Amino acid sequence: MPEHSDAGNRISWGARLWRFVKELAIVLIGALIVSALLRAFVFEPFVIPSGSMQQTLEVSDKVVAQKLTEFKRGDVIIFRDPGHWVSRTEHQPNTNPVSSALEFIGVLPNSSQDYLTKRVIGTPGDRVSCCDVQGRITVNGYPLTEDYLYTEPNGQRVKPSDQPFDVIVPAGKLFVMGDHRNASADSRCHLTQPVPGGNTGDNAFVPIQNVVGPVGLIVAPLDRFQQLKTPTTFDGVPPPAQPAPAEPYIDTRISC
Repeated sequence: MPEHSDAGNRISWGARLWRFVKELAIVLIGALIVSALLRAFVFEPFVIPSGSMQQTLEVSDKVVAQKLTEFKRGDVIIFRDPGHWVSRTEHQPNTNPVSSALEFIGVLPNSSQDYLTKRVIGTPGDRVSCCDVQGRITVNGYPLTEDYLYTEPNGQRVKPSDQPFDVIVPAGKLFVMGDHRNASADSRCHLTQPVPGGNTGDNAFVPIQNVVGPVGLIVAPLDRFQQLKTPTTFDGVPPPAQPAPAEPYIDTRISC
């Protein structure tokens, strides 16, 4: 009699263990599906690969791009490289299949260098110029007070731009710049770049369709956890004086 009891206990214990494993698997699969759906439609985590947005964003910061939130002038955005802004030789693709899969479903932040992070300075139709007599960038004639620009160790803030430019942003595109202006190969540096089959400077403007979304949060490291807000200086920018042109206006005296 005891032998039968022991066998029954073993069967019962095995059945409970198997039920637990199945329930755990269902929970994990469900969580992964939810994570993948959130990544696809709501938000996506990224790792900041360079210092072009210092000190707003530091190298290796983990941030979240909000896909359902509309962006505007002044916002920091994540976008797909519009035209070889990053050299192909600089890319170091993730070759670990496990971490690649976890990045795909959103458990780990996207580390791809096909995506860049900059601040929106001009939207379609905006005239963005540098610089006025006080050395400030103007948008539709309104001078920006860029308190977010990188500050050197000696306490000196970097200039808004070392090179002059004057552009009108075409329809469906954006003019973007990094906050660490002398360490950012942004829209300014592609204004004289030839484009095979296109117009010189076309790649300087980021197609709106390339935008993942504005950066809403820095989530790691924990001591840098914070929400990013649109600088108030952009509140005073007036609307464009004319509809956005089909092709950009670019002052051809510019170089980077």
